[in-house]
Amino acid sequence: MPKNLLEQLRQYTVVVADTGDIEAMKQFRPQDSTTNPSLITAAAQLPQYQSIVDGVLVDARKEVGEGATDAAVANLAFQRLAIAFGKKILAIVPGRVSTEVDARLSYDTNATIAQARTIIAQYDRAGIGRERILIKIASTWEGIRAAEVLEKEGIHCNLTLLFGLHQAIACAEAGVTLISPFVGRFLDWYKKDTGKDYQGADDPGVKSVTRIYNYFKHFGYKTVVMGASFRNIGEITELAGCDLLTISPQLLAELEATKAGLPRKLDPVAAKSMNLGKIPMDKDIFDAMHAADRMATDKLKEGIEGFSAALVKLEGLLASRLCELESRAPATV
Repeated sequence: MPKNLLEQLRQYTVVVADTGDIEAMKQFRPQDSTTNPSLITAAAQLPQYQSIVDGVLVDARKEVGEGATDAAVANLAFQRLAIAFGKKILAIVPGRVSTEVDARLSYDTNATIAQARTIIAQYDRAGIGRERILIKIASTWEGIRAAEVLEKEGIHCNLTLLFGLHQAIACAEAGVTLISPFVGRFLDWYKKDTGKDYQGADDPGVKSVTRIYNYFKHFGYKTVVMGASFRNIGEITELAGCDLLTISPQLLAELEATKAGLPRKLDPVAAKSMNLGKIPMDKDIFDAMHAADRMATDKLKEGIEGFSAALVKLEGLLASRLCELESRAPATV
């Protein structure tokens, strides 16, 4: 009997779950998992995770003290909630989990470094090794510089909201562990900008990730590529062979239900023999390439604003839940 697409994909590529849903991870058995404020918000509203949320809120209130505002408690609770879900996820997946730095810090190198160290310290206290954690940071110049410092401290980073080759090269030069270019968001932008539809290898996101992968393998960078944010399984199958792909439960199910041949599309050996020119990278070149790339400029800004808005929404939900808990049992919170 022919294997399904998911089984075949796993022969070439590490499959990562793009979800905060613990049950979905148990079903699809990914190697790694990643979360962001939107995914945590969705998971936190599910009844089966309410005890985790409530426990985090109670602990956050104790930590900041009775005089602190609900907003201050909610902000700390978000950070603690990301760790709580991270620990639950690591009990299921054999590999790593990505835990995100506050997107509102994306242009602040020092604040990003400080929060990343705090996240790692919490995992350290829980007895979870650094080799199992990726700190997720937006691919701004400031975020990349923060990641460079963190990597030298043995704190591994996942640079997200990556839309241009200039961002990818800067990450590789900084020694970042992993990058996650957002394939589907490339497609969204080009469809809106051109009015055209794109399929298969013509998909702009597929083209960009293919270019980044080949560049990294050709020049021997250690940074690995994890395609993310897919709109359909055609984008996924065109990137078979990419180091990692992070995929939503819906698309994982579609891959699992589909039986068809799946040839390898990305290959490090083939990349080595390509005729590619090396692009130097510093802040001036980065800024010039970013300004010249309308799509990267638009989507990075939009992505940071979107993740920041999702975080504000989550903090609002947490603050409301805190009020409920304190009104019911003020003596215990």
